[in-house]
Amino acid sequence: MTDELLVLRCRLGEREAFAELVGAWHGPVWRYVRGMLGAERADDVAQEVWLAVIRGLPRLKEPGRFVPWLFTIARRAVTNRLREEYARAETAARQEPVAPDQITALVDRAELVAGLAGLPVLEREILVLFYLEDLSLDDCAEICAIPAGTVKSRLNRARRLLRDHLTEKGFRP
Repeated sequence: MTDELLVLRCRLGEREAFAELVGAWHGPVWRYVRGMLGAERADDVAQEVWLAVIRGLPRLKEPGRFVPWLFTIARRAVTNRLREEYARAETAARQEPVAPDQITALVDRAELVAGLAGLPVLEREILVLFYLEDLSLDDCAEICAIPAGTVKSRLNRARRLLRDHLTEKGFRP
């Protein structure tokens, strides 16, 4: 069954249709959020995304464009979470001094995940959407509200940065 038909059925109040929609898209949404924020925060943010979807489905103008709309909601949820965390970190930094050599790292992460996490947010987002979620360049452009050419240049830069990181760690290109 197509996403468009499921959206239309959801609008008619069919709970089973919403369950099918969630069943089909929860994994990709969760992977996107995990790729942007890490596994420890992915569950909460993914839940926020689905709440926003429930509220927004009646206003979705083009049911056939459900996937870019869904990932736009996910992107906003990730952005909001990052803003909240940065604001809290700034407040905490102003309130108590941090020792300069204080480092927190997750030792047991794979190098690829560490390299991905080390990328700038904009480049990481494009890599996650394009490669991990298998979205088209046009869908990535729509979700990020940027031209397709910018998506291409961010992909190129992200691949180069990730390759450089992995090369530094001893992996061969």
